[in-house]
Amino acid sequence: MEHLLPTQAWDLLQREPEALFIDCRTDAEFFFVGHPVGAMHAALYDGPEWDTNPHFVSEVRKLSGQSPERPVVLICRSGRRSVEAGNLLEDAGFTRVYNVLHGFEGDLDDEHRRSTRNGWRFDGLPWEQT
Repeated sequence: MEHLLPTQAWDLLQREPEALFIDCRTDAEFFFVGHPVGAMHAALYDGPEWDTNPHFVSEVRKLSGQSPERPVVLICRSGRRSVEAGNLLEDAGFTRVYNVLHGFEGDLDDEHRRSTRNGWRFDGLPWEQT
């Protein structure tokens, strides 16, 4: 798995339009906090117990058109869940997996707020709320 800063991930997505951009946060995070423009949603964890989605790999496989060689760029809130998601995809045979460092909202600042130090939104990359 290769780790990319948000701006590097954006550049890769522009250079390789066939790349699959997956936001692996929860449904609530994806829909209510916002998400990168062009990102598809496949939650790694969800529900009140934060259970691992047993269908995560198969959902990504379906979104990829059953092509494990297709580049997959993963993003979560801070870049931690996306590493776990990437490891699952690599274990399942995906060969070009990328993790977005600092994620969508970035690291916490001294006042426990996000999007103030780093991350997709902090870098001013395109995002939306649906």
